[in-house]
Amino acid sequence: VALVAHSLGCQLVAAWAAHSRKTARVRAALLVAPPDVERDEVRGVLHSFVPIVRERLPFPSLAVISTDDPFCALDRARTMATDWGSQVLELGQRGHLNSDSGLGDWPEGRQLLADLLAGR
Repeated sequence: VALVAHSLGCQLVAAWAAHSRKTARVRAALLVAPPDVERDEVRGVLHSFVPIVRERLPFPSLAVISTDDPFCALDRARTMATDWGSQVLELGQRGHLNSDSGLGDWPEGRQLLADLLAGR
């Protein structure tokens, strides 16, 4: 099993991994643009995602972040990735790494997943 998550999905992966007994099935996780759900402006709306689960993930993972994500300051994204034991790849100024970022079908993302699964 390979997990690929974007935005709130990254928080869901961390929460699931902290509670599931099925994590041994996961070969790797690609975590793209994790948001900071503890920001004051979203804390009340996303209360079920607070606090951020900060346990180390029991499988290899790569957090792909940008330096100007409007939903997460760079230092917070780096901290989450470190807490999760994830490798970090910063893609520069790409926003929230979504369709507005001009990624298209994002073949680079598919290659990142392939490399992660291959242990590279």
